[in-house]
Amino acid sequence: MLDILVQSRRDARAAERLLRKLLKKQGIAPRVMITDKLASYAAAKRVVMPSVEHRQHKGLNNRAENSHQPTRRRERIMKRFKSAGQAQRFLSAYDQVANLFRRPANIHAADHRKSRAQAFMTWAEVTGVAAGI
Repeated sequence: MLDILVQSRRDARAAERLLRKLLKKQGIAPRVMITDKLASYAAAKRVVMPSVEHRQHKGLNNRAENSHQPTRRRERIMKRFKSAGQAQRFLSAYDQVANLFRRPANIHAADHRKSRAQAFMTWAEVTGVAAGI
């Protein structure tokens, strides 16, 4: 998950805001952009990143949609957020931290344990908490 932007609409203006935010954060434009079939993404891409290849297909976006599942689950547990601002503040931080600890499907358990231990050490450094694993 690169980033999340909570907005009330899914129009071209909202898609443009998301793409600009992602470009600013990543620093470089991607080679390929994969989205769902919403037309506003294509319109925003033409304005913000005209040279980037854009793929819209039912199956290609599954990986992105699956990465949103923990967010959706968390949202249901919290019985919805009180406001879009509260959701934005929480999800921006939550997704960045969750990226450290989620296990990708294509790595072995031993490799996952090593990367998780590294993530806990990084988390301890960032938060200033003693690592008591």
